[in-house]
Amino acid sequence: MDAIDRAIITELERNGRLTNVELAQRVGLTTGPCLRRVQRLEADGVIRGYRAVIDPSAVNRSFEVLIGLTLEAQDAETVERFEQALAEADEVVELRRLFGSPDYFVRVGVADLATYEAFLSRRVMTIPRIKNVTSHFTMKTVKAAR
Repeated sequence: MDAIDRAIITELERNGRLTNVELAQRVGLTTGPCLRRVQRLEADGVIRGYRAVIDPSAVNRSFEVLIGLTLEAQDAETVERFEQALAEADEVVELRRLFGSPDYFVRVGVADLATYEAFLSRRVMTIPRIKNVTSHFTMKTVKAAR
């Protein structure tokens, strides 16, 4: 990967809807070589896809909660059951298994505190073998993923 590939990635991270003509102009290439580089980056798995960034308030998910969660055990059945249950939940925006403590980081997006309480009580706390749940409420997002 060279400087032009990195420039292509930077531009597409900023705006994945750029036309090939616009992208080529921004990185200093003609359209043919630019398109071939983008296709190679896609084929190599560097560019994994394109997506729309949605305003959470527009889809009633502006109340964000970060959860630190620890399980009672780390056996395969407990871990698999827990991960499957949370990965299927629409409210879960991000789910990460961690080294150390807590075992998981969960980012949840819901409409409000009452909706979060219902999600926590009816969905999370019904999963077997959860040891500890710590909720952190977002005051302000300073920098978000692109």
